[in-house]
Amino acid sequence: MLRLCAAAPLRKASLGLAFLLGALRAVAEAPLPAPADSFNAVRLPGSGGATLQALVRGPRVPPQRYRVVVLPGSGCAGMGAFAERYFAGLLHAQVLVLHKPGVDPQALTPPGACPTEFVQHDALAAWQAHALAALRAAEGRELPTVLVGISEGAELLPGLAPAVPQLAGLVLLASSGLDPREAGALQAQRMGHGEDWQRLQTLQADVAVSDHTWAQGRSLRYWRDLWAWSLAQPLIDGPWPLWQVWGQADTLVPPEAYARFDARAQGRSAPWCARSLPGADHGLQAPGDDGVQRVWAWLEQGARQERLLRDCP
Repeated sequence: MLRLCAAAPLRKASLGLAFLLGALRAVAEAPLPAPADSFNAVRLPGSGGATLQALVRGPRVPPQRYRVVVLPGSGCAGMGAFAERYFAGLLHAQVLVLHKPGVDPQALTPPGACPTEFVQHDALAAWQAHALAALRAAEGRELPTVLVGISEGAELLPGLAPAVPQLAGLVLLASSGLDPREAGALQAQRMGHGEDWQRLQTLQADVAVSDHTWAQGRSLRYWRDLWAWSLAQPLIDGPWPLWQVWGQADTLVPPEAYARFDARAQGRSAPWCARSLPGADHGLQAPGDDGVQRVWAWLEQGARQERLLRDCP
């Protein structure tokens, strides 16, 4: 049954669509927390007077060759508690991690326990506007820059690309590349909850229901943005190199979603590279193998050869 609430927050979504809140948790649980000794917390301006709390780190080893800007997955947890280990393989890169307004970089809040104020303001269009403002104010714009989107964060990348003067390309981690509405429908069907998804579709289309109404742990403002959000075609049409890396054991994004985007992207004119990691989960972790560090190693190799994202590893 679809759970709604117009005034009081839901502490968790119904079991039927609980997967929609789990994207960042799957990433955060992969590495063990480590002190973020080399990352500094900075405040950057968002849209409409909002403030973002970001993490920034210089290269671990000279020389500095490029910059990596990271858009994390969904939820209200930060990446600060495990940033040092997560980004360890980016040796010659300046790293900038943007967080949504209201997210403490050190917080490890479970996805279903986000504060009411955060949930009411969380929406893709608003997040993209905040990220654009922060990108324009951040240092390092003169460096070759890689935009990295983790799960939900990947949905913002095509809209952010024009704001990066020295854009080397985009990297999608654990993102199907499909429009989120299509990817969500496939996952709901995979889990046997297609009817819940249909009810959510009907609800978000009802103009008589307020944006502030809660459904499945989020506001209808969030769901309405998601239903209208275009990702696949902007990724296919974009003029920049594109990498896409996912785990073959991902339980939050169905294999069919990755296969659909793969088929559609075959005619992409700009460089495109898709890599699936055997046994890896949504956080790109497999027994004995950290897929995230593998991606960073590929970036480092490209930067050394001055062919950042130009070749498929």
